[in-house]
Amino acid sequence: MKTWREICAFPPAVRLLLVNQLGVNTGFYLLIPYLAVHLSDGLGMSAAVVGTVLGVRSLSQQGLFVIGGSAADRLGARGVIIAGCGLRTAGFALFALGDGIAVLLAASVLSGLAGALFNPAVRSYLAQEAGERRAEAFALFNVFATTGALIGPLLGSVLLLVDFRAAALTAAGIFAVLTVAQALVLPPRRAAPATSGVLADWREVVRNRPFMAFACALAGMVALESQLYLLFPDGARRATGWDGAAGLVFLGGTLAGLAFQLRITRALKRRGSRATWIATGLLLTAAAFVPPVLVTSGAPPDTDTSQAVLRAIPVLAGSLLLQTGLMVAQPFVMELIPAFGRPGLTGTYFGVFYVVSGIAAALGNAAVGWAMDTGQRIGAGWLPWACCLVLGLVSAAGTLRLHRRGTLPGRPVPVPVHA
Repeated sequence: MKTWREICAFPPAVRLLLVNQLGVNTGFYLLIPYLAVHLSDGLGMSAAVVGTVLGVRSLSQQGLFVIGGSAADRLGARGVIIAGCGLRTAGFALFALGDGIAVLLAASVLSGLAGALFNPAVRSYLAQEAGERRAEAFALFNVFATTGALIGPLLGSVLLLVDFRAAALTAAGIFAVLTVAQALVLPPRRAAPATSGVLADWREVVRNRPFMAFACALAGMVALESQLYLLFPDGARRATGWDGAAGLVFLGGTLAGLAFQLRITRALKRRGSRATWIATGLLLTAAAFVPPVLVTSGAPPDTDTSQAVLRAIPVLAGSLLLQTGLMVAQPFVMELIPAFGRPGLTGTYFGVFYVVSGIAAALGNAAVGWAMDTGQRIGAGWLPWACCLVLGLVSAAGTLRLHRRGTLPGRPVPVPVHA
């Protein structure tokens, strides 16, 4: 009930953006996790082609976040959000209707560009509308996003019993509904008049040393978050000898986020500084990689169910600790980003932050993958977990150093809304 009252206390635009994120993640996770299987098994494409299609989608999104952020600042976040959802509708529809490599690449580019447009624009609009309650708004944003990430794969697995096209068309339909809803409900907000060129805006953000240092320090958080989908599922399988254990890792973290995200943010906001809580969250994410080391180095049990359950506990405890650290840090990270610069560049700041985060996630996954292969080859199963522990500690130390040097913003002020 408290969560419901919290949602109702926000203006209609914020409530729509929350529902929008639920739909965005539902549609995305309904389709994308099953795309590689469809391309390889359904269409008989080689691993190289599959990798190219998936890589083009990721590059189109991660590499163009700053474009979406600048567009939100100059054209207004509302129009960019609507355009992004419309492009995602077209991209997912192409996945359903085309089998040729040219069509699939076009679908990948459209769906990736769509994410590059609406992701920074949504956060910019949310920061503007939420005002002083920005942290709570981003906490609820995480809750709705997590719910969509849980519903999407479940719905996708059901639709795949029909065929892949049914799943793709359903995902496209979800984005089409979101596009119409935003066009009808989101109030237009006039963007602040631009006083400089786009390249000058980018240079202003990149030359903001405190912000770039903050983005680099928080890159560790993004890289560690991605281990919920790489290292922890692999560790659960190795510890228990059961493939289904990987699903428990994701499910446990998702349910924890739904139950505690808003409560944690609301409680911490009244105590201490934002930077302190961000560093605390990073320390928790670092500590999350310690318990699994106890059970992921040895051979998994063969048939002993009770032993498998016991060996799963440290991995699940680590994943819950990681999720807790993210729940502590993420809303305050999102709250601080707009406070580094002038209000007219809110979208650009989010865009640059996500470009840095995307690069960090890619490099982090590559490094962890190398550590996993190397550890398996030399009999050092602890190696990838130790690497993640060090990364989390470095990120926490970097954030604390920035805080002690006084380079981080104080209590964030509301971003002015241009009527």
